Amino acid sequence: MTRRAGGVRWIAGGIAGGIFATLLLSGAATPARAQSADLVLCDRIAADPADPDKPAGVKGVAEIAPADVETAIRYCRTAAAGSRRAIYALGRAYAANKQLAEAIAAFRKAADKGSTSAMVELGVAYATGAGVARDDAKARQLFERAAEAGNPRGVSNLAALGGGTPSDPGKTRALLSKGAETNAEAQYQLGMMLAEGLGGPKDDVAARALFEKAAAQGHPAALERMGAFAQSGRGGPKDSAAAKGFYEKAAALGNADAAAALKRADCPFVIKDKQGRLVTNLCF
Repeated sequence: MTRRAGGVRWIAGGIAGGIFATLLLSGAATPARAQSADLVLCDRIAADPADPDKPAGVKGVAEIAPADVETAIRYCRTAAAGSRRAIYALGRAYAANKQLAEAIAAFRKAADKGSTSAMVELGVAYATGAGVARDDAKARQLFERAAEAGNPRGVSNLAALGGGTPSDPGKTRALLSKGAETNAEAQYQLGMMLAEGLGGPKDDVAARALFEKAAAQGHPAALERMGAFAQSGRGGPKDSAAAKGFYEKAAALGNADAAAALKRADCPFVIKDKQGRLVTNLCF
């Protein structure tokens, strides 16, 4: 579930087989071991790569493969009896299966148990009206809970909920600083606040450094910003060749602003009417 209008942006195969083999060889599977096997399979096909609850050894999947949805529901539902991350993963599986009511219920249960990723998903649901009545106040409350617990997506969604203008810029900037240590979205959002002077002093050099970190992780908007900063020499050296490279990468990822910047670079001469309105660009 994501939304990107104005800013809200809104897995270890052999291991499971090894566990099952151990259970079979033991002659009697205990409930604890059976639960562990279910959780391993749930993690393998439904874990969220960005979930702070996810163990470091679990890769996760950005989207649950259609062929894995039914299997994910089955194993995550069993594993959910003893794991809040499995409850959250179950919600992801339900959402992938277009079972919004069940997904919302699972996210709500996981959030009640302290899952910050579930809080973010619920917040997105309330912010977009997906499966629930739209309620920006509830969305903000959920994002704030997740942000306070250090979830980078909670921080970035909180920053963007009001169309890019946080209700408390200083607090949001401080929260983003924590998430920006590792999270590309938080790096981008904090970079925007630094570039615009929101919630504290304007700092183009620091903003450019953050955009560069996020761009290195393939963040489309950060790539576009790096293009703009390199093109104008803002916050660092001016480099037209590098700017074009950043724009091309961002445009390839679907960023419309980068695509427009490339067109302007190829067609630099502007034809305007008597009122000064753009008529066309001349390309050579």
